Amino acid sequence: MTYSYRPRGVCSQLMEFELEGNTVRSLKVTGGCDGNLQGIARLVAGMDVDEAIARMEGIRCGFKPTSCPDQIAQALKAYKAEA
Repeated sequence: MTYSYRPRGVCSQLMEFELEGNTVRSLKVTGGCDGNLQGIARLVAGMDVDEAIARMEGIRCGFKPTSCPDQIAQALKAYKAEA
């Protein structure tokens, strides 16, 4: 299943997930810090959705109340709520 999410409060503009059941198969992020987000995408590939949420939820970027990793967690939580 493909799931798209528009993050809020960060530089990235779009997060596109390929999900199979409760597993993240791939992640593509448009905008934001390209190298860091490519690294995060590779790290979450094959990861359980709940594990990804637990690892990234609550991470902040500087003085912002959120970050791209936190927004990934929020996107996965929204996916779970819809599934």
